Amino acid sequence: MSERLSATVPENEAGERFDAVLARLFPQFSRSRLAEWVKQGRATLNGASVKPRAAVSPGDRIAVEVDLPVVVVDAPEAIPLTLLVEDPEFYIVDKPAGLVVHPGAGNRSGTLVNALLHRDPALSALQRAGVVHRLDKDTSGALLVARTAESHHALTKALAKRRIGREYLAVVQGKVIAGGTIEAPIGRHPHDRLKMAVVETGKPAVSHYRVVERFRAHTLLRVRLETGRTHQIRVHLAHLRWPILGDPLYGGALKMPAGASPELREALRGFRRQALHALELRLTHPRTGAEVLAQSPIPADLQALLDVLRADAAQAARG
Repeated sequence: MSERLSATVPENEAGERFDAVLARLFPQFSRSRLAEWVKQGRATLNGASVKPRAAVSPGDRIAVEVDLPVVVVDAPEAIPLTLLVEDPEFYIVDKPAGLVVHPGAGNRSGTLVNALLHRDPALSALQRAGVVHRLDKDTSGALLVARTAESHHALTKALAKRRIGREYLAVVQGKVIAGGTIEAPIGRHPHDRLKMAVVETGKPAVSHYRVVERFRAHTLLRVRLETGRTHQIRVHLAHLRWPILGDPLYGGALKMPAGASPELREALRGFRRQALHALELRLTHPRTGAEVLAQSPIPADLQALLDVLRADAAQAARG
């Protein structure tokens, strides 16, 4: 099975080598594989086979015929899915907390990928069933899934170039005074292989945050990702000593406001996942160029927590 992908040479690539531009336009394929396709005539410039060193011009059309073996061998499962957007090119799924995205060791079934394959069997031809970016198991909210190889290429490229907007809600421990930007590299924790950490040798990571609402010992933040490192928001906020409430890896000791009511104590102790929700996805439609905005409703468990925190803050204000 194969599919033809194509892209237009942008202005800033004028005069560059065909093979170099090919690699930049199709970064999901290795340079060695692209070089082989050039030799085979499967990568073309304006419909013709050319030498790797051929110069390109703005507006030239580069196309490549790619192999699409069935790469997902996981079984379809009739797991309910809620869709925020259903488009011929992509889905935006409203992922519930507790749902693992990809099958793996100990999770070969009951995952989002299994559910997607049941809903749309054609996704078996795409890497990871078309899933463009991850959400942790216990993070809820909007998640993007491509439905065609061409859209998968376009959307993963847009994500890499930071052209897909992702905003989250997070309830953190501590009172945050004002918004700001966290720019700190993230890599594997030097002593705990299950965790990530801010380390000098890590990959660049940037998160922007603003205060939405303050409570007595907690703050509701809206966080916008500029990069997408593993556990990025969780690690960045913990690094500033504002760990996300309920986070089992980075949360630290639970903070309880003085004189907390039984309802508040129960709500805080009973929230057993990180209070993190992927609220919004903003992207350019890969085929039409139209702007797409999807928002995920706040899930019931997080809404209940916010209601109790607000009631506690209001009661304290009344004295």
